[in-house]
Amino acid sequence: MRVNVLLFASYADLAGRDRLEVNLPGPATVADVVRHVRGLVPELERLPERPLAALNRSHARLDAPVSEGDELALLPPLAGG
Repeated sequence: MRVNVLLFASYADLAGRDRLEVNLPGPATVADVVRHVRGLVPELERLPERPLAALNRSHARLDAPVSEGDELALLPPLAGG
């Protein structure tokens, strides 16, 4: 299945781009996509195993299922002031 992965801030800097299109076998979860992305781009091996994630613009747990054409955003830790 095809999943669009959006990378933000330091994750985009690591990858040298702000989005990836990944293909992986289904059924799959958010954690499966994260593992796939970490292996796809060598620089993204530094991506945490449990990043903040949003699936189709809603906060998602790692065990959330993904479907064909979903959009998964990976967000680095946020700090505010």
